[in-house]
Amino acid sequence: MDYTPAAVVPLGTLAEKNDIGKPWRYEEDGLTVTRTSPWSPPGCHPVGCGLKLYVNDEGRLVRVEGDENHPVTQGRLCPRCLALKDYVYNPSRVLHPLRRDPKDRGKSDRWERISWDEAFELIKSEYERIVGTWGAESIVAFCGTGREGGTMSLYPTMVFGTPNMCYTQSGYACYTPRLAAVVYMTGCTYPEWDNAGALPGRWDDERYQLTEVLILWGKQPLYSNPDGFFGHSLIDAMRRGTRIISIDPRVNWLATRADLHLPLRAGTDTALGMAMLNIIIEEDLYDHDFVDYWCYGFDQLRERVAEMPPEKAAEICGLPAEKIYAAARMYATAKPAAIMWGLAVDQKTDGMQNGHVIIDLQAITGNLDRPGGQLLPGAGAGHNELGFGYAESIGDELMQKMIGLKEYPAYCNMILNAHADLMLEALETGEPYPLKMGFYMGNNLMSCTSQEPKRWHDAIVKSLEFCIGVDCFITPSIEASCDVFLPLATVAEREGTVYTHYAPCTVTAGFMHKAITVGEAYYSDMELAYELGKRLHPERFSQWANSHELVEHFRLGVQEHGEYFDKVSQCVVAQIPIDYYKYEKGLLRPDGQLGFATPTGRVELWASAFHTFGDDPLPYYLEPEFGPVNSPELMEKYPFILTTGARTPAFFHSEHRQIAYLRELHPDPIVEINPAVAKRLGITDGQWVRIYNMVGECVQKAQVSPIVDEHTIHAEHAWWFPEEDGSEPNLYGTFRSNINNLLPNGHFGKLGFGAPNKCLICNIEPATENYDTDMQNIWDTFGELVER
Repeated sequence: MDYTPAAVVPLGTLAEKNDIGKPWRYEEDGLTVTRTSPWSPPGCHPVGCGLKLYVNDEGRLVRVEGDENHPVTQGRLCPRCLALKDYVYNPSRVLHPLRRDPKDRGKSDRWERISWDEAFELIKSEYERIVGTWGAESIVAFCGTGREGGTMSLYPTMVFGTPNMCYTQSGYACYTPRLAAVVYMTGCTYPEWDNAGALPGRWDDERYQLTEVLILWGKQPLYSNPDGFFGHSLIDAMRRGTRIISIDPRVNWLATRADLHLPLRAGTDTALGMAMLNIIIEEDLYDHDFVDYWCYGFDQLRERVAEMPPEKAAEICGLPAEKIYAAARMYATAKPAAIMWGLAVDQKTDGMQNGHVIIDLQAITGNLDRPGGQLLPGAGAGHNELGFGYAESIGDELMQKMIGLKEYPAYCNMILNAHADLMLEALETGEPYPLKMGFYMGNNLMSCTSQEPKRWHDAIVKSLEFCIGVDCFITPSIEASCDVFLPLATVAEREGTVYTHYAPCTVTAGFMHKAITVGEAYYSDMELAYELGKRLHPERFSQWANSHELVEHFRLGVQEHGEYFDKVSQCVVAQIPIDYYKYEKGLLRPDGQLGFATPTGRVELWASAFHTFGDDPLPYYLEPEFGPVNSPELMEKYPFILTTGARTPAFFHSEHRQIAYLRELHPDPIVEINPAVAKRLGITDGQWVRIYNMVGECVQKAQVSPIVDEHTIHAEHAWWFPEEDGSEPNLYGTFRSNINNLLPNGHFGKLGFGAPNKCLICNIEPATENYDTDMQNIWDTFGELVER
C-alpha cells in the first residue's frame, strides 16, 4: 500500500507567515511561557487549541492560559484545558512503568514498579514467545479516539506486525460510517463546514462567503469540538448572521437559538433526509449545473426519494410535515449552506445510509467545496495514514488474516481495522484462530468504547495471555486485564503534531512543545512506538536515528534528519493553504483530471462502490430494530426510546473523572427524564434510578427536564469512579453506571458499519432505597482523597 502524507505542504515557509504575536517560548514575570498546540493526553479531538504553559524556575507548571495568537481559537479554552495542571499533577497519575504477574490481574495492590529497560525486555520476551507460537495475527491492538490520529497505527503495524488493530465499538459506529460514505461516494475524505479557519483573513477574507444556513445534524459542537472542529466558531458565525437548523431529539443550547428545531424520533434520520431530498428535487430547488456536470445517478435518486414523501417521513419521525418542508426549503435556498453531521449519524444500523442522504443533500444543492459550504480535502490529503508501513510490515498474506476482512471488506479495507463484532466473537471462541496478546492504546473499552462491556471483559481476560496498557492513569480496562503498564507524557511534557480532522480536511497544523518533565513519563505515543519498534523490529526502524525523524517522515512527509520539525514547529500553529472548487481544477484526483476520485469522476448519488460490495447503491431507510414499529411487544416492557452519549464539557469520554475541579462541575452520571414521566413513575430530580432493558442495566442520577420528550430517555456514557476500589469485581465501579450495559453487539448494517446506540429502548424506575446513602459514602471518601 502506498503512503500519502497527511499534509505535504511547505510548512517551513508558513512558519514565517504564522509567526504572529509572541515567539513560541518567552519569559514573563519570572516564568517561562511555552506556547503549544496540544492534542492528547488528556483526551480531546484534534482541535489544537492554542495554550500558554507557565513554568516556574523549579520546572513546575503553575498556570495555563489560552493563546490569543491562535488564528481560530483566539485564546478561548474549555474547562479540560484550564484544568491541565490538575491532570498533570494528579496524585493518582502513574509516572513509572509497572508490572504484575498475569495471575494477579484485577488486583490493584499487586502492581510493582520496574524500569523502562525492564518493561521493554519483558515485552520483547513475551512478544517473541507469542509470535513464535501463535503468529503475529494473534496480537490485537485496541484503539480509541486516538492521541495522534494515524500515529496509533504504528503500534499494530510496524511495532507488532499484526493485521488486527481494532476499535471495539460495534460497527465502528463513531466517525467511520460517515467517512466511509464520503470516501465511496466522492473519493474524498471528511467534508467539514468551512468556518474560514484556513484563511488568513478569517471571516473577512476576500475569498470567503458567510454561510447563510447551517444544519446541525445530531451534533452539539460547543461541547464536543468534534473531530478537530473548534465548536465556538459556530458562535462567531451566528454573530455574523448565520442561521441554524437543529436536528436532534434533545433540546440543547443551540436548538433554543435555532430558527428551526426538528426533535425527531431517535434513529429515523434517514427518512427525514430522504424526505428533504424529495422536496428539494420536486420543488426544483437543486443546483442544476452542479447536478448536470458533477453528479452521477440523479434520476435514480429522484425515483428513490419519491418513495419517502414528507408526510410519510413526518409520521415516521414524529414531526409536523410543515417543519420538514420548512427545513428543506430553508437549506436549499440559502447560498451558501452547510451541514455539520455528528455521531448520531453513525449510531444506527442505517448509519451509512444516513450519511448517504446527507452527502446527497450537500451535492445537489451545489454546496460541496465552495466558500462557506462544505470544505473538501484535496488529492494530497489522504485518509491512509493508517497505511503507513503496512505493506512492509504486514504484507498481503498476513493482511488476509485480518478478523472480518473476508466478511466485511468495505469496513476492513477502508479503515484497516479488524471488524469489532467479529473480534469479540474471535476472543470468545478462538475462531478463526486464537488471540493471545493485547495492547491498549488510547482506549478504555470496558468503560467507554464497547457495547456489552462485561462480555468484552470476560473474553479478553479469558483469551489474552499477555496484555499491555499505555496511559496516564490505571483505567478499569487496564486494571482488569493488563500485565504491564507504560506511562505516557501529557501534552505539557511532549513534542508532536496535531492536524485538524485527523489530517483529512486539515484547516490548521499545530505543534506541541515540551514545557516540563514529570516523573518517568518520558514518551509520547510516537516516541514510545519508536522505542518499542527499535527493540522488537530494529530492521523496520533503523531508517530513523531518533523519534524526531520518525515524526518528520510520518507526520510531515519529509526526511530531513531531525531539523525540519525543530524549524517549522516554532510557528506553533500554521493555517494550511486551501483552494475552492477543486473538482474544476483537477485537485481532487490523484491523476490530476477534473472531477471527483470515483469510478465515474462524479459525486456518485448512485454509489457504484456500494453496488460492488453488494449493498443498495441508493439511500434507503431502515426502521430501528428495537422500537414501536419493529418490536411493539418489547415496547410494552421497555416503553421509552433510549438515546445515549451526549457530550459534557467537563470530560472527554471516560477521561478526567479523577480531576476534582471537573468532577465538581459534573459529579454524577446523569439520565434525562421528562417531568411528566418522572411524575408518573415517582422519580424526583437528583434521585438515583435504575435503567434497564433486554440487554442489561445500570444506575444513574435523574435529571428531570423538558430537554427530552415523554417518549425519550437520554443517558450519559463512559462513567467510572476512580475514587473507588479498583480490584475485581468492582473495577472502579465501571459496570455500575455504564449505559453500554444496555447496548447490544451485532446489529450493524449490511456492509458492517453502524450500531443502534442512540435508538434503543429501555425502562426506568427508582433505585433501591439505600442507594443514595451508599453513593454518599463513596462521595465522602472521594472528598477525603481530594483534601489529602
